[in-house]
Amino acid sequence: MTTEHLDVLVIGAGISGIGAARYLLTERPGTTFAVLEAREASGGTWDLFRYPGIRSDSDLQTFGYEFKPWTDPKAIASADKILSYLRETSSEYGVDERIRYQHRVVDAAWSTAEARWTVQVERGDTGERLTLTAGWLFGATGYYDYAEGFTPDFPGRERFAGEIVHPQHWPEDLDYAGKRVVVIGSGATAVTLVPAMVDGGAEHVTMLQRTPTYIMPVPSEDKLANRLLSVFGHDRGYALARQKNILKQRTVWKFCQTFPKTSRTLIRSVNAKFLPEGYDVDTHFNPPYDPWDQRLCAVPDGDLFRAIRKGSASVATDRITSFTETGVLLESGEELAADIIVTATGLNLQLFGGIAISVDGADLHAPDHVAYKGMMLSGVPNLAFAIGYTNSSWTLKVGLLCEHFCRLLEHMETRAYDICVPEAPEGMATRPLLDFAAGYVQRALDTLPRQGDRYPWTMSMSYKEDVRLVRGGDVVDENLRFSRATAGKVAQPV
Repeated sequence: MTTEHLDVLVIGAGISGIGAARYLLTERPGTTFAVLEAREASGGTWDLFRYPGIRSDSDLQTFGYEFKPWTDPKAIASADKILSYLRETSSEYGVDERIRYQHRVVDAAWSTAEARWTVQVERGDTGERLTLTAGWLFGATGYYDYAEGFTPDFPGRERFAGEIVHPQHWPEDLDYAGKRVVVIGSGATAVTLVPAMVDGGAEHVTMLQRTPTYIMPVPSEDKLANRLLSVFGHDRGYALARQKNILKQRTVWKFCQTFPKTSRTLIRSVNAKFLPEGYDVDTHFNPPYDPWDQRLCAVPDGDLFRAIRKGSASVATDRITSFTETGVLLESGEELAADIIVTATGLNLQLFGGIAISVDGADLHAPDHVAYKGMMLSGVPNLAFAIGYTNSSWTLKVGLLCEHFCRLLEHMETRAYDICVPEAPEGMATRPLLDFAAGYVQRALDTLPRQGDRYPWTMSMSYKEDVRLVRGGDVVDENLRFSRATAGKVAQPV
């Protein structure tokens, strides 16, 4: 039986995978490829997570694709609207026809002699095992473990008589109307859940945090962006709104990095304005770190603060001693009564969706490799991946990487190259892949690749620089080695 061979296998049909497929279809129409999706539906994060209120924490003018205008009035959008946008994009550009659902990639083995990946796939619907081969793998799996979220070991957990829920596995039939809820956490998920559960009828929702997070109210509608669309039309208006928001994101981040004390003061004053008079802002909304050492949490139209003002929600800043039969006992001695406890305690990072990867028989050990242009790994041939920004919209970076990937394929085809592998300079100093203090990043640093101390071995977090270097720069430099191979023969360097 002949094994199917494709030029590219895109792994994952979320926002990155759909985007990558669209770029391949438009920029590389002769390239054969498929998108393998382990689940039975597209959309990735926006289809998987079902907790109340799930929404973007970036404006859709920049979180959306550059080639597909976001036309909904809401700039901070709910998951159902984002999912509809992604699936409309997928249908409009013919990506749907390339997606193979319930195809979970188990392992991928590279052979230099054959210049191809051999990929083992498990069918979720039939249990069948398939083998595919490909010239390239494009990992569009994000960097979260979507099978299991992070939950600390809470003493006394088994004693709690109510229901304990992690947002990543939200029960469809969970009834919280009239219930007392404790949400453990202070990140984007927690600040989304609290007002949403209040609006959904919970009696009272308490956000229990060990450490405060910077939280800023933002308008759910971008009036200027909507005005630009109405005046200039969808394409031109969207492009202008997108550039406006890219500049705004960068300006805010740069200001916070340059003037952390002033930024802290400004954020605190905004929080105090939105909270009840006399509220203890410094205990509950004044983090010990500087702004943008971790990602700022946006709350559309100040919904979290509104729930606190109504008295339907509250914030407790303390450490947990143990769960009890009826709630959570804190180190201060206070016990928070709860019928439901939600552990919004974060996610686990996982590279390449947990796929077992090997190169010429040697298992890939990610920390031994250095990221090249934020899209390939040193010493690993024909493997690209998409990781977005942590200080602005994820998709801004992914779009540039997809463009660059298509240009790289064009270069290789033109010169009849089969293999492309980055080679890191000998003795180059390295540092963690992500310079980000968030807990989910810090917990996983020893499992991730590294980054170097110079371009193109750094994980750039500047869209402006990446437009110049990734979009405008050459695909070839002294760090890339190209070669040709014929099946059964050793690859010959060029």
